[in-house]
Amino acid sequence: MAASSSLGYIIVDGVEGQIRGASLVVDLRGIPMDFRYTDPIRPSRLERVLYGSALDTYLREELVLQSLLGAVEVKPQLWLCNDLDLVAPLKETGKVRAAFVAASSHAPLEAVGNIEPANEPNAILLQADAVSAPLRVAFPPASRPDEAQQAAGLLVEASKTMELLEPFTRIQKALLSLGEE
Repeated sequence: MAASSSLGYIIVDGVEGQIRGASLVVDLRGIPMDFRYTDPIRPSRLERVLYGSALDTYLREELVLQSLLGAVEVKPQLWLCNDLDLVAPLKETGKVRAAFVAASSHAPLEAVGNIEPANEPNAILLQADAVSAPLRVAFPPASRPDEAQQAAGLLVEASKTMELLEPFTRIQKALLSLGEE
């Protein structure tokens, strides 16, 4: 099922020798529409030896990310992640626009919706609301310029009724809660 006005948030997290992930799709008010998570994966000693330096990529992209995106029933218009290394595989696997998003320490831009190039490839500064510092938004290397404009428009629209980075905190808290059960 496709959600016409929604954002998807995804976290893939490595803690204490194990890796896990979770995704949360919200409407533009921040109300949850779909939540998925993986159980923690702890690679064996043999797997660590056999996969070597490719183990982390394999676990993050092929096991956790593909599992989460395959399980989501409500497909968002835009996937957001807080890990720059995940943005390209997220777009490829998720089959929709994807972006890395984080707070910046840059001074606010002149007006809501303003975009400036960031000091890194495929990244922009976006003034999503009237009071916060602009967001740092990065896109996969093969992204078209119009994808940045469309993503920026969706983020500005959502920022009218929700705090854009807050769902990442909710996902982290949900994962902690699941670990305590």
